[in-house]
Amino acid sequence: MSMTPYDPRKWTSHLLDIEGSMVREILGRVAASVVWSAIVTAAYMTGPDYIRQFSISSTAHALTGTVLGLLLVFRTNSSYDRFWEGRKQWGGIVNESRNLSRQVSVWLATDPALVREVISWVIAFPFATMQRIRGKEGLGLVVKDLDSTDVKAVESSRHLPLAIARIISSRLLAARDRSLIDGLQLASLDKNVQLLIDYCGACERIRTTPLPFAYAVHLRRVLIVYCFTLPLALVNEFGWATIPTSLVISYALFGIEEIGVEIEDPFGYTTNDLPVEKICSGIEEVLSELKDEATIA
Repeated sequence: MSMTPYDPRKWTSHLLDIEGSMVREILGRVAASVVWSAIVTAAYMTGPDYIRQFSISSTAHALTGTVLGLLLVFRTNSSYDRFWEGRKQWGGIVNESRNLSRQVSVWLATDPALVREVISWVIAFPFATMQRIRGKEGLGLVVKDLDSTDVKAVESSRHLPLAIARIISSRLLAARDRSLIDGLQLASLDKNVQLLIDYCGACERIRTTPLPFAYAVHLRRVLIVYCFTLPLALVNEFGWATIPTSLVISYALFGIEEIGVEIEDPFGYTTNDLPVEKICSGIEEVLSELKDEATIA
C-alpha cells in the first residue's frame, strides 16, 4: 500500500474519506469518551441534586487544555520531522543511485558487462534498504545480470545494503586495478557508495529510535484525563449539548495524537507512510535504461 494521493485544494472530496483518516484507529477511544459523556450528562440532567456538585470549573479545565495543546503540538511536530527526514534520506538514495550509475555508465563504458553488473547492484541497494528497515529478509526483487553465488552471499549476510555496497566497491576497485578508471575517479565513485550507506543508516536511526517512552505515556495520560473530565466541565453550561461537544473535541484530540503515532515511523505499509516501494521501482525504471544502453561486446 502506498501513500494516498490527493488534491490539497479540494476540501469536499475528503470530508467522507475513511481510509487513512485515523477514524478506525481512534473509534474505540472516541466512543468510550462519548458514552462516558452521555452517562455524566444523563446523571446531571435527570439525577438527584447532589450529583451536580461533581461538576468542575470550566476555567481550570481550559487551562489543562492549554497544556495538552502544547504537548500535542510537540508530538505532531516531532513525528513530522521524522517523516520528512525519512523522505529526505530516500531522496538522497535516489540521487546517489543516479549519480553512481551515471558515472559508471560513462567511465566504465569499455566494459559493458561490468557496467550492467554494477548498475544491477545499485538497483538492488534501495530494495535491500527497504527490506532492512522493514525487518524483512531477501533483496525484495529479482535482478538479472547478477551472479547467483553473489546473490546468495548477500542474502545470507546480516546487513544486506552493506553487503551490496562492499560488492560495488570491490568491482570498482578491480576496475581501477585494470586501469579502466584512475584513483580520482575511484574516489568519486566511492563517495557515492559511502553516501548510500549513510542514507541507509539514517533510515535505520529513524526506524529504531521512537519517541521517548516517558513523553508518550505522559501525553496519553493527560489526554485521557482531559477527555474524560470534559463532560464534568461542560455539563453545567451545555446541558445535553455536552454529548456532541465531547464527541467533536475527543475526535479532534485523539485524532491529532494518532496522526503523530502514524507518521512517527514513515517506512511502513499504511496509506500515510512514505511510498518506499514506488521510490524503489522508480529507481529501477530509470537505472534499467542506463543498464540496457550498455551492450555486451
